Order: sequence, then C-alpha cells, then structure tokens
Amino acid sequence: MAEASHAVFLSYASQDAEAAQKICEALRAAGLEVWFDKGSLRGGDAWDQSIRRQIKSCVLFIPVISRHTHDRDEGYFRLEWKLAVDRSHLMTANKPFLLPVVIDDTREDDENVPERFKDVQWTHLPAGETPPAFVERVRLLVSPEPSRAPEPSPATAGPIHQAARTARKSTPASPLRNRTLLVMIGVVVLGALAYLAIDKFRLLKHLAPAAKAFAPPVHSIAVLPFVNMSEDKEQEYFSEGLTEEILNSLAKVSNLQVAARTSSFYFKGKDVDLGTIAHKLNVASVLEGSVRRSGNTVRITTQLINAVTGFHLWSETYDRDLGDVLKLQTEIAGAVASALKVSLLGEETAKIELGGTRNPAAFDAYLRGRKARIAAHGYNDEQTAITAFTDAIGLDPNYALAFAERSIAFGNYAEAAPAGPTVRESFAKAQQDALKAIVLAPDLADGHVALATYFENGALNFAQANEEYQRALALAPGNVRVLADYAWFAVDMGRKEAGIAAARRAVVLDPLNRLVHNQFGVVLHDARQYEEAIAAFQDAMAIDPDAPQAYAYRGLTYYALGDLQRARESCETKPDYHYSQICLAMMYDKLGRHADAETMLGKVEASLGDSGAYQYAEIYAQWGNTSKALEWLETALRLRDPGLGSLRVDTFLDPVRKEPRFQAVERALKFPE
Repeated sequence: MAEASHAVFLSYASQDAEAAQKICEALRAAGLEVWFDKGSLRGGDAWDQSIRRQIKSCVLFIPVISRHTHDRDEGYFRLEWKLAVDRSHLMTANKPFLLPVVIDDTREDDENVPERFKDVQWTHLPAGETPPAFVERVRLLVSPEPSRAPEPSPATAGPIHQAARTARKSTPASPLRNRTLLVMIGVVVLGALAYLAIDKFRLLKHLAPAAKAFAPPVHSIAVLPFVNMSEDKEQEYFSEGLTEEILNSLAKVSNLQVAARTSSFYFKGKDVDLGTIAHKLNVASVLEGSVRRSGNTVRITTQLINAVTGFHLWSETYDRDLGDVLKLQTEIAGAVASALKVSLLGEETAKIELGGTRNPAAFDAYLRGRKARIAAHGYNDEQTAITAFTDAIGLDPNYALAFAERSIAFGNYAEAAPAGPTVRESFAKAQQDALKAIVLAPDLADGHVALATYFENGALNFAQANEEYQRALALAPGNVRVLADYAWFAVDMGRKEAGIAAARRAVVLDPLNRLVHNQFGVVLHDARQYEEAIAAFQDAMAIDPDAPQAYAYRGLTYYALGDLQRARESCETKPDYHYSQICLAMMYDKLGRHADAETMLGKVEASLGDSGAYQYAEIYAQWGNTSKALEWLETALRLRDPGLGSLRVDTFLDPVRKEPRFQAVERALKFPE
C-alpha cells in the first residue's frame, strides 16, 4: 500500500510546471495527496532514490504529456515514465495505475510516449485547467474500495474520446422501441429538472470550486526576526544577525526546507498573524524568539509553532557567552530538528559551525558587515561592509566566513565602481579572499560561491566559474544566493533547463524577495521565454512597486517581443534608472524618435562611463550601427566587462552575431562547450 502522503505522483517536463501546478492544486484542494516536485533541483543519489521510492509506493501515476515531452529526447521525466511502466507490468490488467493527461494538442498516437500509455485512456486538460469531474475521477481511482474506472465526462474527454463513444452503437432499434425510449428519456429528464429545481442551492454549493487547501511541505520552516530586547536599541543589527545565523544553520539540515532571510524578514514591524505568514511563505512551522544582550552575554528565548494547528511544538531559553555562539546555533538547530522529527546528522552539525568564530568581537564586527552589505545601494555602501569584515578578520585571522563575505563585497564594489584601476584591484582582492576562505574551510559553500563569482565576473573564466558553482551547489543545495547566482550563469552558458530550475527553486525558498523574482525574470529573458519573464517581473513589482529594476527589465522584455508601446510605458515608469534609459534608447530609435534615443544614450554614458561598454554595444547593435557596436564590444573585452558573460544568449546582439569581429570576441572568451 502506498504511503498516505504520496498517493498520486505527478510527472512532467520542466517547461510544463505551470500546468502541472494547476492540476496539483486542484487535486490537493479536494483533499487528495499529491507528490509534486515543483522547483526542486533533480540530480544526485538522494534525489534519485526519493523519486524511485515515490513511484514504487504511489497509488496513481499521472504523466503530463505535451509538445515539450514530445520534443525532448532526454529528460528526468522519461526515467519516471520508465519506472512507472515497469511497475505497471507487475499489476493485474484491470488495476488502474497509469492516468495520462495531455495539456495541449499532442496526439494519442505520439511516438515519443511509452506504448503502455497508449493502452489506457488519456484525459485532455488544456493548459492544466482541471474540472471537478477529473478530480472526482482521480478520487475514485485512489479510493481503497474496488471500482471500475468511470468513463470520462464530456468536460474531460477530448474529441477523440467523444467520437469513439459515439461510434459504439447497438443494432438499429424498431420504431416502437424508439418511441418507448423517448418516453423513458422524457420521464428521466423531467425528474432531473424537478430535482434541480428543489435542490439547486445544494448542487451549486457542490459544484463551486473548493477552497485551496493549505498543504505546505511537512518539514518546512520560517525563522522570523528575533525581537531585540536589549536596553541598547542600537543592538538591532545583532538580533537580526543572530537570527540569520540560526536560519542559515537550519538551512544546512538536509531534510528541512527553510524560507530564506528576505522573505522571513519581510514581515518585520508589520501586524501580521503567524497563520498569514505561514501561508505566504508556504511553511508548516515558524520559529520566533527574542534576544537580550548585555556585554558579551546573551539570553535567547525561542519557540517553535506548528503553523497549521497553531500549537506550540517546543520552546527554550538559552543564557550564553558570545564565545559559545557557534555551539548555541548547533543546539537550537538540533532542538528544532528534533521537534520536527528530523534527524540532525553529524556531518550537518559540523557544517553549522564551519567557518565561524568563537571571538565575540569578531562575530559582532561580522554581523555589522552583513547588515551593511545587505543594505548596500552602491560602492560606497560596499566599502562600509568591507571595513567591518576587515575588522572581523583582524580580530580572528581564521574567520573563513568573514573572508568569504568580504570577497563578495569586493566583487560588488568592483562591479559598481567606475571603470579604472580600482576595478581590477578590487577583483584581485575578491579572488584572494575567496581562496583564503576555501583554504580555511574547504567545505564552506560561501567560499566557493565567492570564488565562482570572481571567476565569472572578474576573470571571465567561465569553465572555472562552473566548477566552483557546482561545488557550492553540492555543499548548499538550499542556499538561495547560490541558486540565484548559478541560475543566471547556467542560462548564459547555454544550460537553460538547469538555470531555470535553480531560479525557480530560489523563488520557492524566498517567495517575498523581489530581487529573486527579478533575477528569475532575467533568467527567463535570457532563455528567451519572454512571456514567463514578464510574469516574473510583475511578481517582483507586486512585492515592491517602487523597485526600478523590474520595470526596466520588463520593458526590455516587451521590446524583445516587439511590443514597443508597452516597452515604452514600462521603461518610462522609472526613467532615471540606467537600465530604463538603455531600454528607452533602443525603443525610441525603433519609434523613429532618434533625437530622444541619442539623449538617452548620453544619460547612460554620463552614468556609467566606460564601464557601460557592453551596454553601448547592445544599443548600437539595435540601432543598426554595426561598426560602433563591434567597436564597443571589443572595448568591453579589453576592459573585461562582466556583461560579456551574456554574449552567447543576448537577444540584443543578434544583429551583429554573424560578424567576424563578433565571433572573434566570442572565441577569445573561451566559453565552455
């Protein structure tokens, strides 16, 4: 018998995730248990074993069939299909197990689906829209009572099924039988109408869409910012930083899904109840608490709450010296894991303390640096963070996390600073710090992602960047920063599916972070999935209507689609942002407003100087000025412009892609195959 929580297995290609999500939600809303892996990164022994267990134990297997599954010769869904078909061969012929669903016009004689799928009836759910009749059919199929699978209703049966049903006619009846049959039909119809008239309200209630059930992953948790109870209100950075360290500790427990910092901190200072927070973050549990600091001693009070029932699961108060903060993080992570019935393995305990410090002053300086870097809006703010991390390193020269964070800050400073010797010097320091972090703690994911960022943006060494990203992903598969940064890189390197999957996973873990949604949009744009990209940018705007990036990137995406009117409206919303100005420079030229286009280019040049070389190449390519586009592209190569990482997928450079000088730049960058 299947495990109750894995009754229905939903298998689909990554491009069909949205349609599969609709099917999943309709089934879950009716109280059915569905195993659905939206956003999960597949790969690795643990994930593969989990897939096999679910298919082996599920009651019903629903393959989602589409033109995407037809077009893909390879894909993880094909392994799922094979496992399900293999299991079906062990069953009796009349046992319902396979329930193929087609979400577009793919034919039932499609040669790219297993023959076993063709032996059973398909259901048509266009774009994943799932009517109540299909949900009821699934309910009957997974019911423990033996029953024959019902015929599809007209709402779920496609034209082929309806035609087949019409073709199954009996021997022609006599006129008398026809008259008798008509009378009988009339009686039945009148009776049905009377029933509907009497009981219409109950029927309407039955047919009304069921409310979406709250069914978060069982082992999912959000850590809300701990309240600062210290007499010194300036200690806010400390309570926030300590909360984040505890959150990061829990994220290293492999069987926990932990909402990322930005989403968990989104509700700080807002009058929102825990149930609403849990629904917004899709988590089953919430950890909250308070921090009271006095000198080098700290009291932390914590409580874990079941977000579904509202019951307290666990609470504890800790009085510690700041030198014991690493041990404290491990204690809290272990207690939370135990309360959620998750095992904290020895290697995970070691990960929690990896790269940290037992020096209270160094820890304090590190938290100040983290606060400054998170709030940074330019290279001056990054310099504030660099100074704090330098203080931490001076107090503890073996503080690997501080080296990793300073490396990231140096890289951000280099990317934000005007072109010049400072840029190369900052990138060199970023490399040194990342290497030092890895020497001190070889298994610290933060060090590897810092080095990957340097190789990608500072050295344009994409092969080395890929190696470091892969190492960081293996060490911290639930780290949003690793996922988001890798996603963009992967798509730019031509690995669209891996990049989109990583970006989607980042959104699942950090659903209220506008930057994560924005980066998801950029990933989809670079993958040339423009309609989905626009939706992602609009999700970012819903979280923060004043953020300029989403308006600019949405405008650029409308431009790529050829919708100049919407491109203009979107980019003119935040006209002072330089990417909006890049968008308007391209778009005004297409509208014949050449003087306005030149004005916008001038504003971009005044803002970016030579550090905008790559962007100037994009603008001139769109203007049709091939020689200027190539000239700026060669300048970008000479300056080692980080934008060159997008060269192979950049839609705005398509007009010059076949030029020999463009191809020479591409060869010089040595993109990995």
